Amino acid sequence: MAKPDALARYEFKRQIREIQSIKGRATELISLHIPQKKMVHDVVSYLRNEASQSSNIKSRTTKKNVSWAIESIMGRLKNYKAVPENGLAFFVGHKAAGGDQTVAVSFIIEPPEPISTFLYRCDSYFYLDALEDMLIEKETLGLIVIDRSEATIGILNGKRLQVVKNIQSRIMGKHRQGGQSAQRFERLIEISAHEYYKKVAGIADDAFLEIEGLKGIILGGPGSTKNFFADKNYLNHALNSKILNTFDTGYTDEYGLKELLENATMTLKDMDISKEKELMRRFMDELRKPDGGLTAYGEVEVYETLNAGAVDVLMVSEGVDRYRVKYTCKDCGVSGQEMINDPNQIKCKKCSGDVAIDEEADVIEGLYVNAESYGTTVELISMDSEEGEMLMKAFNGLAAILRYKVG
Repeated sequence: MAKPDALARYEFKRQIREIQSIKGRATELISLHIPQKKMVHDVVSYLRNEASQSSNIKSRTTKKNVSWAIESIMGRLKNYKAVPENGLAFFVGHKAAGGDQTVAVSFIIEPPEPISTFLYRCDSYFYLDALEDMLIEKETLGLIVIDRSEATIGILNGKRLQVVKNIQSRIMGKHRQGGQSAQRFERLIEISAHEYYKKVAGIADDAFLEIEGLKGIILGGPGSTKNFFADKNYLNHALNSKILNTFDTGYTDEYGLKELLENATMTLKDMDISKEKELMRRFMDELRKPDGGLTAYGEVEVYETLNAGAVDVLMVSEGVDRYRVKYTCKDCGVSGQEMINDPNQIKCKKCSGDVAIDEEADVIEGLYVNAESYGTTVELISMDSEEGEMLMKAFNGLAAILRYKVG
């Protein structure tokens, strides 16, 4: 059965994060990116040539480790008659393990998007740029909140809100300077306002025109200034056509950008951030009820309600980077299990001795498997959003909306 897109993307992100942390002692880490159009036998021929070239490496240890990595990749390639649709990426070699010690590492990734360019590199770190680009959210919105005294430009990239710049207008006030006619003074005010709008538009143009595949632009602010700004085509013509809508907001600072996103929920209904906001709103509405409503949060309570089949929607923060580990103590033989960030840090709870890992499972993957058996919907909440940050900090990364109360 195919994995849900969100889980597959999470696993890909986790693999990339693990590979990023690996450092080699010398040029003993091989990165190999293979696009779908490349023939497997051509790649093997290329690697045989590299294996021949590696015989010139002066360091005996480095030569041995590089040769092992190349042979390992060629052995794995025998399992493929053709390169998969999105290509293949190999990350194989020996990482530094303190002193003169090294440990062999090997990763094979079928990425979520096509690899476009063949790449072979042997270095002290793995080359990940092409795969890291695949983690960038593809849906991006331009945001502007504006009135005659202040404007703030922002970018919504998936669920991450970035403030580009806040601008103060310096438009002259309504009181008239001595000796000036009312008509002339009003004209000076409008000239000042026009220059201010041009400045706002110039900053927005510079920020938004660089974004490939910009989905649209939404404007907000109190009063009619936002509509005037849109109607008078201050933005670059290519951007003006991307304005989706305007919305009233009470503020024009960074808080105004967040208010704009709240008020634009219907416009953003197809974007992930809107879905996350609605889920957290439902959860908080239930939680505020005197009896806590149909909610559960934290590891113990969420697992209990999930295993009882009572969870309708399970919200999991991507920040829940933990493993559920079963182990046996090498010294006293006691078995146990623990949820921990780094399985290598586990010690026996009875005698503090070293342990042998019997079973290791990623917590998020395990939750998906459990949820599937009960017909529970799992929503993976990004740490980039305000809702994701709240879920992690306030509820330890796990929260559930229940079908019915348990206990």
